[in-house]
Amino acid sequence: MLVGDVGPDTLVLREAHRFVNRPVRVGGVLHWDILALYAGVLDGLRAAGRSTGGGRLAGVGIDTWAVDFGLLDGSGALLGNPVHYRDRRTDGVPERVYDVVPAAMLYARTGIQHAAFNTVHQLVAASRTPQFAAARRALFVPDLVSYWLTGVAGTEITNASTSQLLDPSRIAWADDIMASLGLDPGLFPPLRAPGDPAGELLPEVLAETGLSGPVAVTAVGSHDTASAVVGVPAVGRRFAYVSSGTWSLVGVELAAPVRTEDSRRANFTNELGVDGTVRYLRNVMGLWLLQECMRDWDYRARPQSLDRLLAEAARAAPLRSIVDAGDPNFLAPGGMPDRIAEACRRTGEPVPTTPGEVVRCILDSLALAYRGAILDAQRLSGQDVDIVHVVGGGAQNSLLCQLTADACGLPVVAGPVEAAALGNILVQARAAGAVEGPLDDLRALIRSTQGLVRYEPRGAATEWAAAAQRV
Repeated sequence: MLVGDVGPDTLVLREAHRFVNRPVRVGGVLHWDILALYAGVLDGLRAAGRSTGGGRLAGVGIDTWAVDFGLLDGSGALLGNPVHYRDRRTDGVPERVYDVVPAAMLYARTGIQHAAFNTVHQLVAASRTPQFAAARRALFVPDLVSYWLTGVAGTEITNASTSQLLDPSRIAWADDIMASLGLDPGLFPPLRAPGDPAGELLPEVLAETGLSGPVAVTAVGSHDTASAVVGVPAVGRRFAYVSSGTWSLVGVELAAPVRTEDSRRANFTNELGVDGTVRYLRNVMGLWLLQECMRDWDYRARPQSLDRLLAEAARAAPLRSIVDAGDPNFLAPGGMPDRIAEACRRTGEPVPTTPGEVVRCILDSLALAYRGAILDAQRLSGQDVDIVHVVGGGAQNSLLCQLTADACGLPVVAGPVEAAALGNILVQARAAGAVEGPLDDLRALIRSTQGLVRYEPRGAATEWAAAAQRV
């Protein structure tokens, strides 16, 4: 939980509270522990109020990951913990969906890339369950938290656009597609856009958190990447971004979606952003690969310091071993070092043998994936790129940022780390009248107040081009 102080020349962010987000596997199904997360939100609101010295907050905005949802009955009660997008329940489901709505047709309408975890596939997977039969409402995770805080149900468009069920040109549900798949378009509450009011904290929430009301809740870019792209400190439009965390979202900002067959085959997605923008991007597996390796090494009682691993990786031979960072075989948790080794064997790459070599393999592979995504985004959209902005947790990884500059042959500006929180808070502040102007003005405020680091490309571009041919 982060608190921001915002004014025309002020943008200060401070941490009030952090809590663990730990999925739980029950009966063979991987769930989000949504009640524990909601308790963490309440604890965070309580801590945020204390941090202001008077128990007052001007507003609240919620952003989370995309695609996952909770099902509610007619009384508004949650029917079960939301299923995690990394669960295997959608295995084989995309093929069932495409038998009804061909993949090319689905992309031409929604502009969303193929991914087994997309909401459309999760809904079809759930549609044969007793829980689904009892459901009268579906709420994406940030909308569910907002509903519990306010009692007002709505569907924020940046998250809804990731579902593969929304038409991004009309900003409306593709009702005919939903009906053909046996899904009720009325399952989701009305759409709302970033900056729209989403209610006020309920009296019981105020009482539990010690806050003084009223406290407005504002719809923000509830998909955290939408908020993170608001937080990109870019000048003009000729930029690419890498929202780098567990996932890496790599792309450009456009005024309209690109729904060509070439775009579909390149697995690019058109997600709605703030102020009528489109986030034209490719999903790359991201630092999940490194996080899972570290978890595996710690599990084997060989704990690894990230700083030491990165130092070892910096000394390792560059581009010795590379893998496809978008390989769906890396999606599930567990045994990541062994899966990376197996991927290298399968493609004839030298198998990394030390933790440092594994990490160098991951970072080189991510930089190559970023390079490929940025080149493809320019080719498919016609949007030229002069600079790459890396925001999110990966902005702290100096080796990855330098490798990204080297691979792309472009300058990289790293930061801010908390881009999603900054974008969230700026949309709230603008809605409240604390700041004014379009995205360019919000981004200018970020540039003038946040610490940024610039990396210039080094080495020969031909080495990266040759390595890309091996993936």
